[in-house]
Amino acid sequence: MFSKSVQQNIVIISGPSGVGKDTIMEKLSFNNPKVHIAITATTRPPRTAETNGVNHFFYSKSQFKKIMDNDELLESAFVYNNYYGVPKSEVYNYPSHIIFIRVDVQGARRLKEILPNSIFVFIMPQSLSDLKLRLQKRHENSDDDIEKRLRESKTEINDKEWFDHIIVNKSGHLISSVNKLSKLLGL
Repeated sequence: MFSKSVQQNIVIISGPSGVGKDTIMEKLSFNNPKVHIAITATTRPPRTAETNGVNHFFYSKSQFKKIMDNDELLESAFVYNNYYGVPKSEVYNYPSHIIFIRVDVQGARRLKEILPNSIFVFIMPQSLSDLKLRLQKRHENSDDDIEKRLRESKTEINDKEWFDHIIVNKSGHLISSVNKLSKLLGL
């Protein structure tokens, strides 16, 4: 599907919900025209301040199934009662860029089969209690949802060893995490 040279410019970013994946990617891509953050598709409703076509492509479940049926997605998954996927166009349309693809660990595993020459980075919290505080500070998730995400994060953290690189994103040390990823990618 994608040549080895294209795959080597694709960086798969994964980690537990709330660990700071988006924030790290956004900081690294700011004023860096060589970097493109792939916009993923989802059936979940937008969070506060999210915009369709900027943060995600927001679809109804029937619309999402249509793009799946049309083979428009690189990979897709059903996570937290919603569909998520990576449109192929987010890679095809940016051939000379470093492309960040943000996915859950389940999606990263599938992408490892599809894009084995890509760079796989796991973003890890300094602790589960820190992760819980991050999720609570979002003010977007119910207590039950936070507990479900924390349970899932334990499984994801236990599955981190197959990633090429692991970066611990400590609270209050965002720039350190951004710098580690930047150095890793030679940016």
